[in-house]
Amino acid sequence: MSSSPNEKKETWKDFIYNPTTGEFLGRTASSWGLILLFYFVFYGFLAGMFSLTMFVMLKTLDENVPRYQDRVANPGLVIRPHAAEILFNSSDPSNYNQYVQELHNLLHQYNDSIQERNDLCLVGEYTEQNNEHIKKVCQFKRSMLRQCSGLPDTSFGYAEGKPCIIIKMNRVSRTTFLTFHLFTHGTRMSQDSLLQMQYFPPEGRLDKMFFPYYGKKAHPDYVQPLVAVKLLLTRDDYNIEQTVECKVEGSDVRNNDDRDKFQGRVTFRVKVSE
Repeated sequence: MSSSPNEKKETWKDFIYNPTTGEFLGRTASSWGLILLFYFVFYGFLAGMFSLTMFVMLKTLDENVPRYQDRVANPGLVIRPHAAEILFNSSDPSNYNQYVQELHNLLHQYNDSIQERNDLCLVGEYTEQNNEHIKKVCQFKRSMLRQCSGLPDTSFGYAEGKPCIIIKMNRVSRTTFLTFHLFTHGTRMSQDSLLQMQYFPPEGRLDKMFFPYYGKKAHPDYVQPLVAVKLLLTRDDYNIEQTVECKVEGSDVRNNDDRDKFQGRVTFRVKVSE
């Protein structure tokens, strides 16, 4: 015998709330209280375990250096002016002003007056500061770049068709090199011979005293050492695209990985006209 619609309605009402037994959705208040208490304790325990695990893990981390890295720290190189192709007419300042201004902007923080506030470090020795909370910064004065400093020649050689290119390494925390210098070569396409270049500092060498770098938080005022290369182009080199490749040479530094053509090296092209 089927139930009437009114009986079904009463059954659903009793299931939601039964005034006779005081049950709500089939459970008494004490039963609901025990269930809620169980889940509160259960999820509270899980949250506590997760928080404790995160706390212990964070205590083992160095806030300045990743604990685990997927590859050996290896610096990349970047150039300024920031361009894969540097094309300009040496007789027209409007052609190269953007390059010159970019170099001036980069070197502003290297002004001698600013760098004199930093420390004179011991040449030929690493500046180890493991026990110092805030690390000192070694001086790298703009004037060290001489003809490529923008001081004796504000055009950085662009006006005479012998441009300066400034090269710097990406920052790699806690990295030291037994030896480090920049090797640069350019191919003179018109004669299939090497371009003549001039390096600042001499031989493109960066001294050990600028390493290691301890990370942005511990080493907030750190400035990267630079190498400037002046391309000694002749008129025979004008209107011809010249290819220049720069490589980092140092202990445990990789610069010939075909899978990453920017690891430890950078390549760019220069074409000057007049």
